[in-house]
Amino acid sequence: MSSLQRRNTRPVKVGNIIIGGDAPISVQSMTKTDTKDINATVSQIRSLEKTGCEIIRVAVPDIKAAKCLGEIKKQITIPLVADIHFSYKLALEAIKQGVDKLRLNPGNISSQKHLSMIISAAAEKSIAIRIGVNAGSIKNPKLMVEECIKYLKIFEKYKFYNIIIALKSSDVLSTVEAYREMATKCDYPFHLGITEAGPLPEGLIKSSVGLGILLSEGIGDTIRVSLTAPPEEEVKAGFQILQSIKLREYGQEIISCPTCGRCRIDVVAVVTELKKQLSSIASPLPSIKIAVMGCEVNGPGEAKQADIGIAGGKTSGILFCKGKIVKRVKKEKLVQELIFRIRQNNNIKKVL
Repeated sequence: MSSLQRRNTRPVKVGNIIIGGDAPISVQSMTKTDTKDINATVSQIRSLEKTGCEIIRVAVPDIKAAKCLGEIKKQITIPLVADIHFSYKLALEAIKQGVDKLRLNPGNISSQKHLSMIISAAAEKSIAIRIGVNAGSIKNPKLMVEECIKYLKIFEKYKFYNIIIALKSSDVLSTVEAYREMATKCDYPFHLGITEAGPLPEGLIKSSVGLGILLSEGIGDTIRVSLTAPPEEEVKAGFQILQSIKLREYGQEIISCPTCGRCRIDVVAVVTELKKQLSSIASPLPSIKIAVMGCEVNGPGEAKQADIGIAGGKTSGILFCKGKIVKRVKKEKLVQELIFRIRQNNNIKKVL
């Protein structure tokens, strides 16, 4: 795992998950359904659970949606977060329904009277609150931090510390600057994200750069990759970002060469087929690194860090493990042989 030194933060409990402290950095997402449609919302959350999502947030635009939260909560296994804007009454109803966390925006719920009611109800049920400042109405990162601290002081005035902080912008550098500044001001755990990052691949690139910078500096305790894409893609991307800097392990990591004039197989087609085959395996697979290389030059040599891999040749290819050639295989059988080995070995990290 990574040797990065993470920022010291207080642990905050959200359902059965701990955010902050020495807990693993969690990956979350948000449903894209109408929350009032309980069946559709639960169906999407269950799909996200299978993908690995650890915390799920739902929009609560009105009281009808708020009153559905309890039933949704009953049918899922991961912590449920209610995204609240404008109305303190929606926050109170969400607490009543048994959610695990609230997300509040300082920009649209600012009455101390109303906040005191929310804080009191959340404290009584040990519900965490995320203070989520977005750059939609506050363009300057320093002003985002100032707004957050001003809001934070209200909670601390009422002795409420079960808090997670988010300072999101659609601009990568503004987001990074805001989190860096806030990291010097408090020990609350941070929810990281580049808000409104956009579609694939642009949104993933922006999120990877922004989150990668902060995570490499030890900043961040839970993440959401905001994409104009199915929420499952957000979860996969989140784990892949964490896995790339060894902060989490998540399923299978495929490394593949960019190809050149030495390439002897269609690497794109092989990787596509491999991903399809891996996704069809029902039983959980170990966390492994799989290599797909276009030639034997790049095969065992440059990919010797892979747990298992294949490399193309003129008429046949090779199967290798930790840089050691295991078997020569006909080109058209490479993927099948690779999948067979993965299926047959409970611990692929042992030499085959």
